[in-house]
Amino acid sequence: MPSTTASPPHRPGPPADPRRRLLLDLGAALLAGGLPVHDVEEELRALGRALGAPEARVAALTTGLFVALDDEEATVFQPVGPGLRFEQTADVLHLVHRLRTGRLDGHLDGHGALAELDRIRRAPAHWPAWVADLGVVPVGVGICLYLQPVPANIAASAVGSLIVAALTTLTRRLPLLRPLLPVTAGFLVALLVLLAAQGGLLDGPLRTIVATLAILLPGALLVTGLSEIAAGAASAGTARLVSGSVQLALFLTGVAAAASAVHAPASALANVQTATAGWWATCLGLALAVAGIVVNVHTPPRAIPWIVAVVAVTAAVQVPVSAAGGAAVGGLAGAVTAAVAATLAHWLPGGPLWQVVYLPAFWIVVPGSFGLLNAAQIEVGNGAHAVLTAVSAVFGVSVGTLIGSVISRIPRPRLRPRRA
Repeated sequence: MPSTTASPPHRPGPPADPRRRLLLDLGAALLAGGLPVHDVEEELRALGRALGAPEARVAALTTGLFVALDDEEATVFQPVGPGLRFEQTADVLHLVHRLRTGRLDGHLDGHGALAELDRIRRAPAHWPAWVADLGVVPVGVGICLYLQPVPANIAASAVGSLIVAALTTLTRRLPLLRPLLPVTAGFLVALLVLLAAQGGLLDGPLRTIVATLAILLPGALLVTGLSEIAAGAASAGTARLVSGSVQLALFLTGVAAAASAVHAPASALANVQTATAGWWATCLGLALAVAGIVVNVHTPPRAIPWIVAVVAVTAAVQVPVSAAGGAAVGGLAGAVTAAVAATLAHWLPGGPLWQVVYLPAFWIVVPGSFGLLNAAQIEVGNGAHAVLTAVSAVFGVSVGTLIGSVISRIPRPRLRPRRA
């Protein structure tokens, strides 16, 4: 017979501290928004001090984070959930800022903040997902205006961008197909452009292919990984670098497969620029690319004017510096300029948080954007130089990003009152 001995009554432990739950949930949300792990750790430690936990310990990874409120408390792990839209990430950053500055209407105990965080996660998008997917079209056309400003190439980039938008929509509805997006997009876009080139409809297909695929290239992933390694987060940085390198290899595999399918010679993928972009083409291309990114990442409408201003200032510095000093110097100058402009915008009365305006500018600066694509890092027949150019460009932006992170932490200057 089974034993009938009564088990001792269950004694509930002490209630969980809501501050720890708040740090865990906010940290997971920031990681889901794509912020570097060292920035997430810094935000949470500062928030811990504001919440009365100055000894809070935080260790973030790309897949989750560990949090403890002091040295004697057990560490708790929180995995990262589904990715957030940029508008949601901006709202989370605003929530963290209000908590740090004590502007959350007395809800510093964490309960009100957790409720607001849940509301942010459930908030609907400002526009449908298919509209966001179509944002890749102006990005591809805009970059092609800069790289290869020829009507036939621009038309091919527009058609190729529609293919990318369709594939993005398909993989969102069928997540199991997501790993195949890089190689499939690379193959179909390269197949379209190379067939047009073989038919005598356009010249210089490589730049058109790169412009069309630019929004999918893992440049931001590679730069963020290098920045994390330089900041001491080796595990997270290495994971991002490996992931970005694999994605880049898949893109190149798709392009190579398309070239093999149409029996294109190696010269077809040479870096040939058939026309030089004038100032009007550069400005128009930049405007289209920024508009496309704003739509594609679900940018908060109230932040759009600030973002446009910061990106314009960044491009005004990066484009000429890249032309004169190369991709590495241009990328560094662009990243630093974006950080300075975003910080100054934050200091202005009613200005946005610096991350909200810096991140879109960062996506323009990183590989796959104007300055680094102009470096033409892919050159058939000169592989060593191509690799060196690409690596130096990524390192240049990474160093600029680290410098920008330091600049963003400069406290807002306080103006002295005038003497009567």
